Amino acid sequence: MTTGAPIPPSSAPGPTSRRPRRSRLLRFLPLGVAAWLVLEVWLLTVVAGAAGGFAVLLLLIGGFVLGSVVIKRAGRRAFRALSETLQQQQSGALPQGRANSEGNGLMMLGGLLLMLPGLVSDVLGLLLLVPPVQKAVGRYAERTFERKVREASGAFGSAFQQARIHRPDGKVVQGEVIREDRGNEGSHPPLTG
Repeated sequence: MTTGAPIPPSSAPGPTSRRPRRSRLLRFLPLGVAAWLVLEVWLLTVVAGAAGGFAVLLLLIGGFVLGSVVIKRAGRRAFRALSETLQQQQSGALPQGRANSEGNGLMMLGGLLLMLPGLVSDVLGLLLLVPPVQKAVGRYAERTFERKVREASGAFGSAFQQARIHRPDGKVVQGEVIREDRGNEGSHPPLTG
């Protein structure tokens, strides 16, 4: 069925239209997930053949219970740290970094991996519960995140600089750029209460 409307050149099929390239991670992620699932099922069948199906069932239930306990504990620690930080801010004191509140996210991830059925995910979940492994993974994730932010700020750094106003006395005034299109004045109602 055709509507008679012309196709814009940017979406027209042919040599001028190009789909953005997918990253290597996104290209191979479905294959990796499928391989992981096959490995998990194969390991469970091997353990069931050696120890019996009841032992595998107990192992899966134990992993689920341990994972839920770990997630609950990490969530309580994170909530306690948040409430203490909010109380410090309300009293006017500067919030101080707490050593025992770090790693709650990795503990929750470890608990989630324990809850997933499978032996490989259980081993990875147990590894994330070991404090030296948590610190190493946390440092690696932080370095990777900072590198990605630096790469992204290279592309957008000039746009952010344009949103600052430098006053003659040396003060920098942060602001928000609001663009008013003259052709669309009647299309949006004012934001007054």
